[in-house]
Amino acid sequence: MMTNTVLAAIAIVTLLTLAYRRSGIAAAALSAAVLSAASALLTGFGPLTWLLTALFIVCLPFAIPTLRRRFLSKPTLSIMKRLLPPLSETEKEAIDAGNVWWDGELFSGKPDWQRLLSADKPSISEEEQAFIDGPVTELCRMVDKWRINHQLNRLPEPIVDYVRDHGFLGMIIPKRYGGLEFSPVAQSEILLRLSNTGSGVSYLVGVPNSLGPGELLIKYGTDAQREYYLPRLASGKEIPCFALTGPTAGSDATSIPDTGTVCMGEWEGEEVIGMRLNFSKRYITLSSIATLVGLAFRLKDPDGLIGDTKDYGITCALIPHDAKGLQIGRRHLPVGDVFLNGPLQGKDVFVPLSFIIGGPEMAGKGWRMLVNCLSVGRAVTLPTTAVAVSKRSLLGTSAYASLRQQFGVSIAQFEGIQKPLARIAGLSYIIDASRLQTIQSIVEGNKPSVPSAILKYHTTEMARQCIIDAMDIHAGKAVVKGPKNYIADMYESMPVAITVEGANILTRNLMIFGQGATRSHPYVMQEMTLAHAEETPEVIARFDATLAAHIGHTISNFARMLVMGLGLSREAAATEKRHLLPYYRHFNRLSSLFAVITDVALLNLNARLKFREMLSARLGDLLSMLFLGSMVIKQHEESRQADEEWPLAQWALDHLLYQYQIAFDQLLENWPNRFVPLVLKRLAFPLGGRFTAPKDSLEKAIVGLVTVDSSTRADLTSGLYLEAGANNPLAEVNQVFLESLLLQPILKRVKAALRAGELTPPEDGDLAGAALSAALVTEHEAEQLRRFDRHLMAVIHVDDFDESELVRTPYHEQDDRKQITG
Repeated sequence: MMTNTVLAAIAIVTLLTLAYRRSGIAAAALSAAVLSAASALLTGFGPLTWLLTALFIVCLPFAIPTLRRRFLSKPTLSIMKRLLPPLSETEKEAIDAGNVWWDGELFSGKPDWQRLLSADKPSISEEEQAFIDGPVTELCRMVDKWRINHQLNRLPEPIVDYVRDHGFLGMIIPKRYGGLEFSPVAQSEILLRLSNTGSGVSYLVGVPNSLGPGELLIKYGTDAQREYYLPRLASGKEIPCFALTGPTAGSDATSIPDTGTVCMGEWEGEEVIGMRLNFSKRYITLSSIATLVGLAFRLKDPDGLIGDTKDYGITCALIPHDAKGLQIGRRHLPVGDVFLNGPLQGKDVFVPLSFIIGGPEMAGKGWRMLVNCLSVGRAVTLPTTAVAVSKRSLLGTSAYASLRQQFGVSIAQFEGIQKPLARIAGLSYIIDASRLQTIQSIVEGNKPSVPSAILKYHTTEMARQCIIDAMDIHAGKAVVKGPKNYIADMYESMPVAITVEGANILTRNLMIFGQGATRSHPYVMQEMTLAHAEETPEVIARFDATLAAHIGHTISNFARMLVMGLGLSREAAATEKRHLLPYYRHFNRLSSLFAVITDVALLNLNARLKFREMLSARLGDLLSMLFLGSMVIKQHEESRQADEEWPLAQWALDHLLYQYQIAFDQLLENWPNRFVPLVLKRLAFPLGGRFTAPKDSLEKAIVGLVTVDSSTRADLTSGLYLEAGANNPLAEVNQVFLESLLLQPILKRVKAALRAGELTPPEDGDLAGAALSAALVTEHEAEQLRRFDRHLMAVIHVDDFDESELVRTPYHEQDDRKQITG
């Protein structure tokens, strides 16, 4: 009996070790044979021997390529060919967009941390810093956000002219064309600084430097197009917009009904081959002031003037703003900050074929161009918008909560305030870490399409939570609009970031896991490509090798998940920060679990998974929590004051692990059968270990860091425009907060005297004068207290207006009565 038990233990340990180390099916078959023989010799032909013999018999055919191809790979390939729907060229281009970065490591189940940790720390050049300190700061000084949003309802011409004249529209354009050629990190830092002026100015600068004519021309334009347009875009002679979305094609942009028909027509007095364009677009940023329109449409050639193809598909072209038949200039009025956005239409607009970006040979390749550019731009502009919201929320809320008193104490001391304030700080840390590390990957040559979708969704949703918490803590101060309010416009503008560049509902439910499972999985895309190929001996051989590797990948991750779940593995990245070791192990383990559940979902649900959006969303959440947690770890590894900021990093990691746990539980609770959840739950958490939300004590520690003038608070809120001035109420409340910290010794002395009855609050409210009379403070200290009190009341008070100031256009009460009475 003892021998059987020992042999069984040896067998389990051996096979688990082989699977854990991904030693291959041949090694498993050999080990099963040796163990079976040992069992027969030592214990006879009992159950253990027969079990090991059966395992050897099962493994043997898989270890012999010719047998495996005949009995497994070829039938599997045939089944896949029947089950897989045909992959359209549009779908294939979307899947192929960008490249695989850290997302691929997470899908592998065995992330190579050294690959992430060896990347350079994000930085900017001296030239880029000088631009931020000079033109960017000057632009910020020029902006009166209240006047723009609530009086003008437009961007003043001097601001637009300054942006054009100082090269803001050419940050991505190479220097040889007159552009600034700034790095993505610098672009993000510039947009972050501009965020204090409102999203109107940041979108004016950000959109031309994201997906649009500039980027498309740099990557796909002809030499002649680049030589002509890029210098004009860099100098601001041309203001671009890009028109993709229409009334019937929003998130499903591939179904655009806008057409371009190849035909003969007149252009500048000559008869040329061109395109007759008919389109209706909306939600187009900068369309009202654009001089150059990038247009996406479906190109058709019914008469075969340029080839045999009748329908080329989505194509991108450049249209001058004065083209005959183009209707442009009207505006939408988005919620929140004023920014230039509007519709445009075209009726029989004729332009030469050479206006196609990249020339006629790029006809029909527009969707590939767009999704490749989006994989980069989406990782910069919107995450920067999100981090601006979170940083501004944190700076203003931590300052205001420290200054505002109720019941004689700062509201920052109330636990009901501390929890949302800590959440703002923790989420800000996650957003900023993810933004910086992902943008740095772009600097190093990556085009992270799946990570950009993760960032688009999660950073904007986290920013939305930050601004909601900031509103709650500020209460009435944030509800009343006016020049003193630094919260309301952000709150109102948040839906814009949630909606643009792939609405968040679509991004979470369809894109993150839907694209990731094919693009980032180490084997699925190869298998799909081979399944759509003609079945030849070479294709079968390649499919066989891929399938065998995939099976080994799945078995290995099952073993890794179980071994790490039992606490039998100490696998972690090499780090000097010992407090990170448990988190490396957690993320290794959960990466293996994610890899397993991905393969189980693909096998169990196959093509149905595409339509099970709620399950796909939760699978995407698992991937996202792993990705965001990895970015937090990388950020903390690079921190200059890791010990001081550890409470923030710990909160972020604990929060993300807890959100992973919630998504995992909800996924299994809603799985279409009960067998898979039963098995996975037991194997994933064999010891019942569960992750929990960040502890109250940790959140108190975080509040302690952000309600003093700490280096952690400075880092968390770095990059904001905080120059004192009449148009910067956020800087004003922060200055008063810093002033209060300097006066704490005096304030504490006066409050102690009040509590002890040594000082009575004066009827005239001049507490400083009363303290001076009682010899508690010097004359200089009394003047400091009076000045502080004036500053404090200035930031505590809200705005009020005369009725006439609130009426934008004249009206007559008699007309109103007529409308009411009908």
